[in-house]
Amino acid sequence: MSVFLSTKNYKRAYIWQLPVRFFHWINAWAIVLLIITGFIIADPPAILTNKEASDIFWMGYVRTIHFISAYAMVAVMIWRIYWAFVGNKFENWRVFFPLDKKGVHKMWHVIKYDIFLQNEKEYDFKNISVGHNSVAAFSYLLMFLLALVMIGTGFAMYAPTSTWFFPKMFGWVSVLFGGDELKMRMIHHVTMWLFILFIIVHVYLVFFHDWLEGRGETSAMVSGYKFVRSERVEKGDEEYEEYEDEEAFIESIEEKSAG
Repeated sequence: MSVFLSTKNYKRAYIWQLPVRFFHWINAWAIVLLIITGFIIADPPAILTNKEASDIFWMGYVRTIHFISAYAMVAVMIWRIYWAFVGNKFENWRVFFPLDKKGVHKMWHVIKYDIFLQNEKEYDFKNISVGHNSVAAFSYLLMFLLALVMIGTGFAMYAPTSTWFFPKMFGWVSVLFGGDELKMRMIHHVTMWLFILFIIVHVYLVFFHDWLEGRGETSAMVSGYKFVRSERVEKGDEEYEEYEDEEAFIESIEEKSAG
């Protein structure tokens, strides 16, 4: 069944506040630069002869970009943790733990219809999230934990050659691995590939939801606004509630589709 949503019943709602949007884009660029420079550091390309390389510090610049990106990632993570307690309800730390009965149901809905592309018999408004959907919220929690692993192993490997106190704070990570840098490097590398997998799925789902729901999913992290059903804006609730006109609205859509 094809469903065509009318924009008459939708209003622009301010969902993502400016600090969260800054966090998103700074963190995104930091991760991209970390991945690119990480690949180069792990397997440096032989692009220069010994004579040419004698006056060029190109690998030093690559490492500098890598470390600056790492510091940026740490800084915005600390800021995001703070904002999880002072931001609006869509950005609150509680949304990243959708493990109650309703949250698990919504997670399964997203997995079935968004990832495995099963057909829905009818479009279920109850499973549309105003902020992060349940799968996205829980995946961000997992990415946060992976980021801690990435940061810990990265700075632990950097600590022996660093003169600043911050990298040396992660010396205990090296002790935890018995000083085995190869093991830390392997975990650091595997974590990077998990980040790459997350990026691919994340970008796919953002564009998929934008196409499916047409609520400004892609532009929301730039403008902060999404299109939300007017009843939910007026109620001010993140969670879905049934309204008297919902059934009539769906029936009218079905009649237009059948016609």
